[in-house]
Amino acid sequence: MKNFIFSFSILFGILFFGAIETQSVVAQTTDTQQVYLAQADHSSADQAASHTVISAEAGEEAHHIAPLWLVIPFAALLLMIATGPLFYEHFWHKNYPKIAVGLALLVVFYYLFILDNVHAPVHAMAEYIQFIALLAALYIASGGILIEIDKKATPMANVTLLIIGALISNLIGTTGASMLLIRPFIRLNKGNVQAYHIIFFIFMVSNVGGSLTPIGDPPLFLGFLKGIPFFWTLEHNWPAWMFALSALAIAFYFIDKKLGRANDDSELEETVYTNKFSMIGIKNFGWLFIIICSVFLDPNVIEGVPAIVYDGQKFSYIREIIMLSVAYLSYRFADTRAIKGNEFNFEPIREVAFIFVGIFGTMMPALELVGTFAKSPEGAAMITHNTLYWGTGILSGFLDNAPTYLNFLAAAMASKGASIGNIEEVRQFAADGYHDSAFELMAIAIASVFFGAMTYIGNGPNFMVKSIAEQNGVKMPSFFGYIIRFSLPILLPLLFLVWLLFFAFVEV
Repeated sequence: MKNFIFSFSILFGILFFGAIETQSVVAQTTDTQQVYLAQADHSSADQAASHTVISAEAGEEAHHIAPLWLVIPFAALLLMIATGPLFYEHFWHKNYPKIAVGLALLVVFYYLFILDNVHAPVHAMAEYIQFIALLAALYIASGGILIEIDKKATPMANVTLLIIGALISNLIGTTGASMLLIRPFIRLNKGNVQAYHIIFFIFMVSNVGGSLTPIGDPPLFLGFLKGIPFFWTLEHNWPAWMFALSALAIAFYFIDKKLGRANDDSELEETVYTNKFSMIGIKNFGWLFIIICSVFLDPNVIEGVPAIVYDGQKFSYIREIIMLSVAYLSYRFADTRAIKGNEFNFEPIREVAFIFVGIFGTMMPALELVGTFAKSPEGAAMITHNTLYWGTGILSGFLDNAPTYLNFLAAAMASKGASIGNIEEVRQFAADGYHDSAFELMAIAIASVFFGAMTYIGNGPNFMVKSIAEQNGVKMPSFFGYIIRFSLPILLPLLFLVWLLFFAFVEV
């Protein structure tokens, strides 16, 4: 409990005193921080932090730290996402694209013209393009696959489908598994599906399930691209994955047994089930395979892959072209029976695209303050596997888990004098080449994936699953309703148990 409270104090320190600490650190310009800042991370947050001091070698002008008040647009966007569908639904659904883009542009323009910082917006844009290209391709390709299950929706049948989805998420990603199975899951419970069905689907398939491979969840894939071995996540994450998934499955079984109307046998006419399984649009699995293969075409990992070079960094574009091409072709040549059967439309991915434009654009100052404080001597002294678990986790639920993962990994490495921009040092960090480093990486990896289920915006698939469920007539809870009714009473106690069992009392 002491570590739990201590971790919260770090978060408050980062958010409310980060700007003050940052100004103090920049003024001192100690030798230690010059080393850290010279070893800048490829991520947008670290790039933003790394250009806050004068580069002695390049002779660049200093870029100022983003002021604390610049976090307000991000907070305002989160507040509107939470309250819009609840209190001013018509206005929100009509204007959310303008609001998200407008707030993002406000922050981007401040960086460009007031802070004279081009690097952070460029990196944020590159990360957003990578993010939305993958999600769009997986969403559209999986939309052309129609899975029909003619079986009674018993609690055991539902749990089985959720566990299968969690396993599949490690092969085609949480986005691919979510888009492939959310419609069959809703149809399995046709006429009886309730909000808790969808929430547990988000918990198990869209987040926790994808903890075992870099393909499983975006944060783990970014870690792989930075140099973490492919099978590292399987080796280190499986005990916590098995515990969390089992606990969620058991909890869902008893909740569904008690509350599930699908288990009500008081129907006037008894339905006869064939227990058959059918699938239309199998060829779209080929498109999914191409998408998964393309994610490895990263110029920072494979030499010779064409790239856009900016500020000494290599940005992928071949991978994104392949993904967007697959998105178009998979829809163009999809089986029309599958498209109609799934009631496929582009609204869920459109909503995600606009909402996350706002999130990626406005969260730059928050990530910058977190990263700069964590790399300061004061922040580095606080870094342990316990504080990394709670810090990465809590912020992953509200800042999107992929950039949060990179930011905390960069901070953890910098606290030991290592750089996330050096692949060999990343590999050494994963191999426990620094004191407690493998355990700290495990805390960051598990927290970023598990806590991504805390809110609708913690992980990309969450919002799409919510949108698809609402289009199918499921009354989903609001942003705060999701947190209050499900995350706090169900998910947070589980995350606390994961911490107690795997981190809290481990001495290193």
